[in-house]
Amino acid sequence: MKLKALSVGLALGTLCGVTLAALTIIALLTGYLETQLGFLVGIYPFYEVSWLGALAGLVDGFVDGFFGGWLFALLYNAFAGCCSKK
Repeated sequence: MKLKALSVGLALGTLCGVTLAALTIIALLTGYLETQLGFLVGIYPFYEVSWLGALAGLVDGFVDGFFGGWLFALLYNAFAGCCSKK
């Protein structure tokens, strides 16, 4: 079975982007995980723990997750083709 790289990228990108945006909003409202999310400021270029940062985190998380999922699907397909028993 082969994976569709675009579909996996879109699914993982959406999951990562929405998760990062939701965690940022939770941190702003409650203060929970604010210190841990501060570490992501050095990783994602436009991210910060703020309301605008939640939107930037949505985009940055989507891009990161998309390319991670896309690469995962390509590698999976390459290894599934060479290592499967027929």
